[in-house]
Amino acid sequence: MLRLLLVTLLCGFLVAQQSSTQPPPTQPPPGQQSSTQPPQQPSPDGVRFGMTVDYVVAPVLVFDRDGSYVNGIRKDQFRLFDNGKEQNIQVDETFVPISLVIAIQANAHVEGLMPQVKKIGNLVGPLILGDMGEAAVIAYDSRIRTLQSFTNDPDLITKQVKTIYPGSQSNRLIDAVVDGTRLLASRPKNRRRIMLVIGETRDLGSESRAREALIGLQVNNVIFYSVDMSRFINTLVAPPTMDRPDNNPPAMHPLPSNVAATPTIVAQTYGTNAGRVEFIPLMMEVLRDVKYIFKDNPVELFTKGTGGSEFGFHSQRTLEEAMQRVGEELHSEYTISYSPNNKEEGGFHQIEVIVTGHPEVKRTQTRPGYWLATK
Repeated sequence: MLRLLLVTLLCGFLVAQQSSTQPPPTQPPPGQQSSTQPPQQPSPDGVRFGMTVDYVVAPVLVFDRDGSYVNGIRKDQFRLFDNGKEQNIQVDETFVPISLVIAIQANAHVEGLMPQVKKIGNLVGPLILGDMGEAAVIAYDSRIRTLQSFTNDPDLITKQVKTIYPGSQSNRLIDAVVDGTRLLASRPKNRRRIMLVIGETRDLGSESRAREALIGLQVNNVIFYSVDMSRFINTLVAPPTMDRPDNNPPAMHPLPSNVAATPTIVAQTYGTNAGRVEFIPLMMEVLRDVKYIFKDNPVELFTKGTGGSEFGFHSQRTLEEAMQRVGEELHSEYTISYSPNNKEEGGFHQIEVIVTGHPEVKRTQTRPGYWLATK
């Protein structure tokens, strides 16, 4: 019995010694789940391009039956729908300061029109920017050059525009739009972000795609305006090159499969004015990355896709008139902003603006919408 008691006491002592020296249970390493706890939701990754939109700006033009601008509309007389859902909107009743990027084509093909373009610097301030505006200047051919960062000094803008000289044969229009959008994205959101491109409507040599450029414009609330250089005049006065101009009429260009070659579709695809309603299905094809039917005219995709406008010129007088029309439109817009209440909906968000209490209003013009990638 004494031997049994000693053995029992010895075993108990060994067990107690082992328990006192055993390390406490450790927590799972960072990044791993514990088997005794419910799995945690993974932390969200970085913001993806075009994934979320927290703040939407919709500049609105209101026209009467004669095509004139309608002024004096109150905030409570606007109604805005995002994918059919009415939004709680903010309407700025005072003029919102402008941040403007001027992108000017500066390749050898537009050498004949450069003397006229160099004279626009002193028009930008009084016609477009106003007292509180600012502008940056970009020149593009085979390179994208930021000649002037944002400034409110009109003399600096004029000086830099005058320094532009013709370069190579390339015309990296889409790349210039991407760079200009990046500049505008750095400006405060309480400023109107405007891009004005002065050049031809075609692109030659860009690395960026029109789809990504359009999404960038939409996500960053940039409104795109274009003053188009006459391609016909440029062809006549440009230095000779090995490339032959495309003399086929627009209707002889092949349209994508399953797209009817109606006059409206041809007009939309090849550079003439077209209605907003008919344009939206074509833009959505581009945003879905299904087709790219604006290869010959990305400018129209950008103007209609952001709610801007497209003007043309072929002389000093018509250039000044185009600049004046851009200024008139910008200073006649109502600026509506809102935080969408349907951010969870992926895909294209169509915007519609209605004005009540003004029977003289014939139509409104705003950006058609914006793109949200599917989560």
